[in-house]
Amino acid sequence: MIGYILIGLIAVLHIYILVLEMFLWDKPAGLKAFANSPEKAKITKVMAQNQGLYNGFLAAGLIWSLCAIPESFSVALANFFLGCVLVAGLYGGFTANKKIIFIQAVPAILALIAVNLHI
Repeated sequence: MIGYILIGLIAVLHIYILVLEMFLWDKPAGLKAFANSPEKAKITKVMAQNQGLYNGFLAAGLIWSLCAIPESFSVALANFFLGCVLVAGLYGGFTANKKIIFIQAVPAILALIAVNLHI
């Protein structure tokens, strides 16, 4: 149960990131969230929209894992998509901003543990 809750929360987080990157990148909420200037946001808007789309794919995969049957397939999907979130979080943390490790990678690790321990 905890694993499913964590997966759901991580999926919602990635939908939120999708909205920030695809639709609010150059708006006050997006500028604040990513500590961007309006000038930098204008230059990087298309790149951010692409990143947002990828976050949407991660969210879709996590949601799919919550709906999939049989359970063995659901766990395999969860492992794959949580692994993708983990790698993205670690990469982002080491290359862009260390807080990404705590926002993306740590929750993914906790969810992976919970899913695979069936808690």
